[in-house]
Amino acid sequence: MGKARSNVWWVSAVLAAAVAMWAGVLTVAYETVPDHNTDQSRFDTVIVLGTPARADGSPSPEMRERVEEGVREYRAGVAPHLIMTGGPAHNRYVEAHTMAQLAEGEGVPEQAIVEEGQAQDTIQNIWYSHLILEREGWHSALVVSSPYHLPRTALILREYTGASDFKWRTDGAHWPPELPVWQRAEKVYREAEVCLKIRLHGFASRRFFPAGSSH
Repeated sequence: MGKARSNVWWVSAVLAAAVAMWAGVLTVAYETVPDHNTDQSRFDTVIVLGTPARADGSPSPEMRERVEEGVREYRAGVAPHLIMTGGPAHNRYVEAHTMAQLAEGEGVPEQAIVEEGQAQDTIQNIWYSHLILEREGWHSALVVSSPYHLPRTALILREYTGASDFKWRTDGAHWPPELPVWQRAEKVYREAEVCLKIRLHGFASRRFFPAGSSH
């Protein structure tokens, strides 16, 4: 009986050590991604990354928080423009349009908002938004997304360093109050896994990255 208990203890200890090591690796891969490539505090535009609307087309809680953060930064004078980016990636509603309507409802002038309605994922959000910057002669952006999503966003933005003069900083929206803590933790864990994979192997496709990017 004593030997069996000892074996169980050793197995438990090894498993605990493995879990702790995995958690440490994920944490490092996730938490050490640089969140900016400039120290400037004013930008040409705020880019608000899309996320799906509700099934009825109304803003989801996460979309609402992203837009409200973008509007706060706009009102604070951080940038004179807002780019809302996101196509009908998960349902028939164009995320950018839903977000633009919400921002207008918060008092942002229509002429201050640019809608980018093609992007199907985060990489395309940045790609198409950067095309708008090039078209308008803008060179910098504050990029708003949900807090758990910022490291992956920064890994994508980092691909533009050295490939263009694009200056950026990420900015986290508030967590939706109605989102339970366990769901927040699940989102962070999933994003940490994605960030680790990207940092180890790079991006699977290079289609929506600038020529001369780092990989």
